[in-house]
Amino acid sequence: MTSVDAIDLRKALGKFATGVTIVTTQGVGDQLVGVTANSFNTVSLSPPIVLWSLTKTSSTLSDFDHSGRFIINILSTDQVHLSQRFSKPISDKFENVEYSKGIAGLPYLHDCVARFECKTLHRHEVGDHILFLGQIEAYEHTHLEPLLFCKGQYAHSHALN
Repeated sequence: MTSVDAIDLRKALGKFATGVTIVTTQGVGDQLVGVTANSFNTVSLSPPIVLWSLTKTSSTLSDFDHSGRFIINILSTDQVHLSQRFSKPISDKFENVEYSKGIAGLPYLHDCVARFECKTLHRHEVGDHILFLGQIEAYEHTHLEPLLFCKGQYAHSHALN
């Protein structure tokens, strides 16, 4: 493959359905930080390691680097509004959002499908993104239905329990 049409490639990659997460941390000056991401994946069960990626141009990159920790909040079908809110450049994304504080005071969102509290193990520059690998230190999950994203839009899984 000699040349790639970036728009067409994005459409092709978008055919893969993913879950929707909000990754949170506590940044510089104890500011609460969160970003919508669908680049979450399991790496290892023993030890428990997950990964996610953030664009190198993100204004929150220094916050995730500073903290050395992050929480993956997997959204439920009722949380499209949170996905949209945390994907925008809003100064206080946590205003009027229900959250509690977990390990090291990092914020986690209420009513999510699952939550993984992680310590950053490695940070790798890969293309136009930074890949974060984190070891899970605590987690919880519910029976709520996960929010999906496919073909540029939100979707429901209709999974069997």
